[in-house]
Amino acid sequence: MAELHGVPPPSQIDLNLSPTHSSTSAVSCPSSPSSYASSASASSFSSSCSSSCCAHPQLQQHSFTSSSQSSTPGLCSCSPSSNSGSVSGADGFLVGPLLLEPVIDPAVAQQACQEVLQKLQGPTGKGYKQSSPNIPLRLETRVIGEEDKRNQIDRFEEMEMELEEKKDIFSLTSFNTPASSSSSSATKQSWLLRLFESKLFDVSMAIAYLYKSKEPGVQAYIGNRLFSFPDAEVDVYLPQLLNMYVHMDEDVGDAIRPYVVHRCHHSVAFSLQCSWLLGAYSSDMHISTQRHSRGNKLRKLILSAQLHTDLRMGERTEFCRTVCLCLSEGLSRWCGCMARLTPQRDFIKSLMGIGKRLATLPSKEQKTQRLISELSVLNHKLPSRVWLPTSAFHHHVVRIPHTQGVVLNSKDKAPYIIYVEVLECSSFETAPVPSKIPETRIRSACSAESLPDCGVATEPRPGCGALITVPNYDNDDEAWAVDDIDQLQVELPDCHTNSCDNISQFSVDSLTSQESKEPTFIAAGDIRRRLSESLAHTPTTFWRDPEDPSAVVLKEPWEEKVRRIREASPYGSFPNWRLLSVIVKCGDDLRQELLAYQVLSQLQNIWHQERLPLWLKPYKILVLSSDSGMIEPVLNAVSLHQVRKQSQLRLLDYFLQEHGGRSSEGFLSAQRNFVRSCAAYSLVCYLLQVKDRHNGNILLDSEGHIIHIDFGFILSSSPRNLGFETSAFKLTGEFVDVMGGLDGDMFNYYKMLMLQGLIAARKHMEKVVQIVEIMQQGSHLPCFHGSSTIRQLKERFHMSLTEEQLQLQVEQLVDGSMRSLTTKLYDGFQYFTNGIM
Repeated sequence: MAELHGVPPPSQIDLNLSPTHSSTSAVSCPSSPSSYASSASASSFSSSCSSSCCAHPQLQQHSFTSSSQSSTPGLCSCSPSSNSGSVSGADGFLVGPLLLEPVIDPAVAQQACQEVLQKLQGPTGKGYKQSSPNIPLRLETRVIGEEDKRNQIDRFEEMEMELEEKKDIFSLTSFNTPASSSSSSATKQSWLLRLFESKLFDVSMAIAYLYKSKEPGVQAYIGNRLFSFPDAEVDVYLPQLLNMYVHMDEDVGDAIRPYVVHRCHHSVAFSLQCSWLLGAYSSDMHISTQRHSRGNKLRKLILSAQLHTDLRMGERTEFCRTVCLCLSEGLSRWCGCMARLTPQRDFIKSLMGIGKRLATLPSKEQKTQRLISELSVLNHKLPSRVWLPTSAFHHHVVRIPHTQGVVLNSKDKAPYIIYVEVLECSSFETAPVPSKIPETRIRSACSAESLPDCGVATEPRPGCGALITVPNYDNDDEAWAVDDIDQLQVELPDCHTNSCDNISQFSVDSLTSQESKEPTFIAAGDIRRRLSESLAHTPTTFWRDPEDPSAVVLKEPWEEKVRRIREASPYGSFPNWRLLSVIVKCGDDLRQELLAYQVLSQLQNIWHQERLPLWLKPYKILVLSSDSGMIEPVLNAVSLHQVRKQSQLRLLDYFLQEHGGRSSEGFLSAQRNFVRSCAAYSLVCYLLQVKDRHNGNILLDSEGHIIHIDFGFILSSSPRNLGFETSAFKLTGEFVDVMGGLDGDMFNYYKMLMLQGLIAARKHMEKVVQIVEIMQQGSHLPCFHGSSTIRQLKERFHMSLTEEQLQLQVEQLVDGSMRSLTTKLYDGFQYFTNGIM
């Protein structure tokens, strides 16, 4: 270096790395130690270096100039230039005409490169592969001297951290590849765990992962996670859980079993529901494998005493301790826990037996008479620890008014509806059973002040006479006989002694608000208008039809029925008295009805979440076996067939008679309810492809809502598999007339609701589809005939269409359904064959 005269010190050399500067320098560093040992010719080495340097745009613009005679390893002449005046050394680099000290020690650079490559290849097993082993890593230099070495090492550490971050991102985006290593799997599991523990993770997502995941660890985790959800939320997907347990692999069954067993151990109702569903879903299996199937084994365990009985008497549940109080001591070391399932099972079997015996009778009138006598016999066994599984609250059944039962309109089967008197309680498992009150005794008609919860006498109100407080008697011996009524002396109150003649005819509210000083005046015109409207829309009275005895029973308003039955009931004075109703069906498979109920409930929740005024009435379904079950009735509703047969009016005229004139408040409210419910059920019928839509399967309630029932033909099934009904849903001319005609605002409102409902439904398509998809597993139901059921269901959500295209689709669906010829032909077919109008 001493012979280099006129060379400025390093601090005075200006090396700018800007791409626009002409003196920017760069160094090419070999990627492997073998590059140093190579003894290739100068021309071949120069060409290889030129190809590698030109691959980098910065090196392509700013390259070093080296002597053509230099043979020092690590030097290259990437661009031809004059070498006059240039000086080379053994370990020197040429920058223009000047010879500088080496920018970085080759050994340090080689070591740093090897560390980065090893760390990249280490965690992933394969790492990032280079396209060519001869392409070296390129480094940029900014400082010359000893400090440059330390800066380059720091730069290598920064590059290493950046590559580690890129490696993490790569592992997250490629965790599904079979070449993923244990590190990427751990990262995937951590992200799944964060999802499972987040607030967004609900029961619907848990069921989806349990069904689709193939990893036993994920399935076991979700099985344990089921314990953290509320019981009511899990019960919504109970058919899916049990169907997966019956028909899927052992890993899924092992994940579900602990939760089911735990719930069955603590709940009688859940135990019976699981046993019924397991028996129904196991019926699709072959008879040879059904007896030894996993579902049948679990069902036997639920119904056995082993699940509900502990080995030591001290470990009994609260219900066991309550029941065993009535057992004699020393009878057995085992408690009578099995007795808690027997009364309810016998009660359900009795109801099913009545339905089977009714089916053998020819006429509906004979069936109804036989039903009354059968219910009278069953009523002698009540009260007991039995309840209606379709009810939403805990209660005990105390009495069945046998004269109120009636057989429903059905051609081949004999479904019937019964009304049941119950007493609400805190828990039907632990609450004591009410005492039996004979039919020959009556209860006292207590006032609101003398109900059992109010044991003390109430103080008389000012201006009224004293009232005698009648105590509530729970003992049959203390119940009042009919002959004792004449001996009762109850002083009547002296309230409201003023005659109605002394009250102003303009002060309407003065009867109930005597303390008000200012009377309320009503114009005479309003009074006349209201009187005329009330006379114009007198509700239609149904007459008793021997061929359809249920029409009169269903037409009666529910409030009047409750009042009438309570007045005649010996339990009517109890404050916790309630009236329930249930439809019992034998010979019909209600598993498709249960599937439709789940879809309707999911759509109802979706539209409520999206704040849409679409109206649905999902009614509860209880599957008892593959050919029997119970249904929650729709109150205050009759079928369109019964409306037309009893009133002999068109649908619009019936609305006018029931709710008033076209401009009345009652008619406008009923019309709005009709449009909202009709739009909702039109979407349901389209998505589920509901068939057999005659007027006997469409109800109309007292508020104007339309309700579709009987979902026996959905998805891939149709009556006799003919596929005769080709329209998307039923929309007749009478429906359009109620909406105000094709040009009416309510008809446009109907189409707008359909568009909004379909947009909202496809946002949550997976929640709807997974309900149906899981139930297809191992099922032989007619609705799953064919292999394209799920695909066609997804296509009906039209996920690929824009909102403008979806609006045109809705217009086409409405127009096609309204003009459908097959709908009219099917209604005519039902009229001539079954008499359904």
